[in-house]
Amino acid sequence: MNWMPMNTLIGSVTVAGVMLAGITLALSGCSANSFYDASRAHHTEDGFRNPHIAEPLPGMVEVIWKRLWNRNPRHPEEGYDFPVLKPDLEALRNKTLNPSVTWIGHATLLVQMGGLNILTDPILTERASPVDFAGPQRAVPPAITLEELPHIDVVTLSHNHYDHMDEETLLRLNAQPGGPPRFFVPLGLKPWYEKRGITTVVELDWWDRTEYRGLTVYFVPSQHFSARSLFDRDEALWGGWVLQDSQLTFYHAGDTGYSRNFTEIGKRLGPITLAALPIGSYDPQWMMKPVHLNPEEAVQAHMDLGATASVAIHWGTFPMTDEPLTEPPQRLAAALTAAEIPPERFFMLTHGETRSLENLAGNRLALQ
Repeated sequence: MNWMPMNTLIGSVTVAGVMLAGITLALSGCSANSFYDASRAHHTEDGFRNPHIAEPLPGMVEVIWKRLWNRNPRHPEEGYDFPVLKPDLEALRNKTLNPSVTWIGHATLLVQMGGLNILTDPILTERASPVDFAGPQRAVPPAITLEELPHIDVVTLSHNHYDHMDEETLLRLNAQPGGPPRFFVPLGLKPWYEKRGITTVVELDWWDRTEYRGLTVYFVPSQHFSARSLFDRDEALWGGWVLQDSQLTFYHAGDTGYSRNFTEIGKRLGPITLAALPIGSYDPQWMMKPVHLNPEEAVQAHMDLGATASVAIHWGTFPMTDEPLTEPPQRLAAALTAAEIPPERFFMLTHGETRSLENLAGNRLALQ
């Protein structure tokens, strides 16, 4: 029997369990899906689903039982010492590095393309949790604080889990000097934003397309799920984002398990210039495999997409699952070697590191 401290239990079960586990219909209290379209395979009468998954995701009772009695984390809760670089804030504000990508941490990237500042799945607070006293806590501070950010023009949100949709960060972005960004969110989430006074919101279904200030914006499928509580399982959609300008096509996968979605995205919207693919939060596999990529699957996704280059996200920031925070980059390097893919084709950034994408423009691989 492997006991865990209460703080870890709250973080792993109350937060990650809600985010990563199935909830039965009897407990979910799901409301009718006002967007329901019977012609769309991912729509249900009370929410949304993953059309490529034959078996349902693990239920909450199963998750709690296994996490309480069989948890076997392979990492300490403390002791990581990842370097954090301080980006050239003046260059970012003046967009002299445009186009570029800067890793702030977890799934949060500052992407500069088309003359715009784009922030993905922003979380710049201490915990990925509905409460500020428990839940997954940062092992690495944000490489850029909210006060240091340049004016953000676009925010993309992949889904409503706490490590991707952080209320405090979003409220402060909405109140940024110079006016709020345009928030692009999955179908079903707009009311959550409007209830909090965030009105510059566009919600999209899978494969929907819109235009904004020279960007073409697509919302694309992922294999995951949504929940902010015990009672709203899959009532809102989840997915990834593809942003195109005259030079680049950028894809942010958000959270996803491995599926045929990557091949379809590459065929319909490629060539993908840069893909941001998650490589962490994969153990234990019985719970994580349907909804998170491991490094080997991320390499396969990179190939399925036909991406010119990929950047690793969703690792080394929050100790949310059982694998060591240092393991994903090691496994990624081994998987790239096995697949005979040069590391510059699928690269890792240090927290705070900026990578110029100038030489990627036009789908040319000559990363600086």
